Amino acid sequence: GIVSLISLAVLSYERYCTMTGTTEADTTNYRKTWTGIVLSWTYSLVWTAPPLFGWSSYGPEGPGATCSVNWHSKDINNASYIICLFIFCLIIPFVIIVYSYGKLLCAIRQVSGINKGMGRTREQRVLIMVVVMVICFLLCWLPYATVALIATFGKPGLITPAATIIPSILAKSSTVYNPIIYIFLNKQVSKTL
Repeated sequence: GIVSLISLAVLSYERYCTMTGTTEADTTNYRKTWTGIVLSWTYSLVWTAPPLFGWSSYGPEGPGATCSVNWHSKDINNASYIICLFIFCLIIPFVIIVYSYGKLLCAIRQVSGINKGMGRTREQRVLIMVVVMVICFLLCWLPYATVALIATFGKPGLITPAATIIPSILAKSSTVYNPIIYIFLNKQVSKTL
């Protein structure tokens, strides 16, 4: 799940850099691609490994079908890890996504001011894709984060195992939605298919 979130942030930043860069994208050089992949996985490993070394712990999630961080433990060791996960693995990636796509939209808006016809339709397509991706990001991850925070800081027993099933499935299935959104809302990709 964290790899998915971080990958979305890296992709949004890379898309912003590619679209606003002054040089043409080099499709034969995969160095930036591999760097993004390695950074995504390394960052995710840094934030998922601590429970293996004693900072919080892993255990069954919901009705016991999946495994996750121990959201129900109320000690400071666990709470501090949950807060760090929330900040570094949800809020920061979301801020990067919003910043990158916001800057990308501003750049497209400037270009469309120069080239009225084609720029306006391109701006609208990108705006729709950005809005859909951000909404899907929030719909997939916000319920899960909310349930986790309530389970960690709320009254014991407030979140039942059954109540965690849908937010968990939404969060873990988020990797499926983004390629679909990109394929259907990106004219270049849909033309090649």
